[in-house]
Amino acid sequence: MSEYEEPSAYKSKSKRKKKKRRKKRPFLTLFIIVLVIVGAVLLLKSALFNVTDIRVEGNKYYTPSQVIELSGIETGKNLIFDVKPRAAVKNLLQSAYIKNAKVEKMPMGTVVIKLEERVEYAAVESGGRYVIIDTEGTVLRTADEEPKITVLEGIALSSSEEGKPIKAEQSYMLASTLKILEETGKLDLYFKKIYFSSAVVKAYIYDHYYCEGTPDGILSALPAIKRLAEEHFKQDINKGVIKIGTGGELFFDPRID
Repeated sequence: MSEYEEPSAYKSKSKRKKKKRRKKRPFLTLFIIVLVIVGAVLLLKSALFNVTDIRVEGNKYYTPSQVIELSGIETGKNLIFDVKPRAAVKNLLQSAYIKNAKVEKMPMGTVVIKLEERVEYAAVESGGRYVIIDTEGTVLRTADEEPKITVLEGIALSSSEEGKPIKAEQSYMLASTLKILEETGKLDLYFKKIYFSSAVVKAYIYDHYYCEGTPDGILSALPAIKRLAEEHFKQDINKGVIKIGTGGELFFDPRID
């Protein structure tokens, strides 16, 4: 053995100490990891991550407070653990007026609720009551008083369940009329009432001024109807019938039935 060579007994003892230290390290590492996780969870559950602000975007029919109540989200609740976006969206979509919804968690305890609402476009008169629908025919609600939107009369309903598509015995006539309503919205043209009679409809612009024809005929002639109605308005003509011919031509008769 050289002068500087370490004794074998000493080397074995040194190795055993190193092994013991290595055996202790995994437990220490695990303890630190658990400590960090527990600390993180406690921090996330603290008041620092409570909901302090709920913002609502895209609402027109509902007030912000009504939307928040429908969502089930509350201020003071934990943003991380208590706010469930999917559950909140599910709650919101239970309303017939809400077509689409999105809930986002934001920094500093903020929750943003984004809505796409259905818009009231027409009311179908049925048994003295009014079934309110949107342009797609979805039933939004039923009212006792006549609303200030286009009223559809002469339609026999077979189903009018809230949140579901309305169903009528004259399904073709109803579908065509909904298309008319959609197009009038684009043209900034308004019908007070649309009355169904057999295969012909009467679309009233004023109480005694209306256009008459098939749903498809009225639909294709809407731009021309608007131009003629504007000309008559300037001339203070508010009584008469605009009749739509089979070829889309317009005939005005100042006499009404």
